[in-house]
Amino acid sequence: MLTRLSPLSELATRLRTAGFPLASEWRAVDGWFRPWAAQSGLRDELRAQLRTLTAAQATKVLRSSRETTTHFAWCLLDSPSDPFSFWLHEYKAQEDWRAGYADSVHNHRYHFCTTILRGDYLHERYETTIDAGTGLIASARLRRRTRCAAGACATMLADEFHRIPEAAAGTMTFLVKSRPVSSFSLSFDPACGIGHRHVPVEVRLGELADRI
Repeated sequence: MLTRLSPLSELATRLRTAGFPLASEWRAVDGWFRPWAAQSGLRDELRAQLRTLTAAQATKVLRSSRETTTHFAWCLLDSPSDPFSFWLHEYKAQEDWRAGYADSVHNHRYHFCTTILRGDYLHERYETTIDAGTGLIASARLRRRTRCAAGACATMLADEFHRIPEAAAGTMTFLVKSRPVSSFSLSFDPACGIGHRHVPVEVRLGELADRI
């Protein structure tokens, strides 16, 4: 998809030529990402690239993208040889949200940097207590709550926990993600106090035959 000089191809080139493992030095990626995201024309660039997708490119985007309970996660670039991937998150109207994804207290299997392209959302960061027996989140304490508007940037490491309880209709974000640094992630429902562990299907495949 990245076939010409553009803000996206510039970022991809810098990440590919970093000279160190991105996942182990993600704060350095944050240092590159913030000034990159502040440049003008990023929305126009994304819009132009999506409008000029070939049929084969559109099929690739659709094959790698997915719907969650709170937003559509569009995969713009995900090459197995790259130590990163590019995503566009399109948040649903609040009345269409179902509980269990962005609105839970959760972490991720990967590190990521993100910027809001349009709209806004409420972003909460948490400290969590992990139960030594179950390995699940036993409790969560709110550290900071911020209303983030278009242009805002944030970085989350895989061991950090956050929550997006609400987003304005039409909110769109761009993300660059590292490769997974953990085989699972955790979430916690603050309303009922129940924690969950999330293991992706690709991790479970090796044990599938033994479970039949």
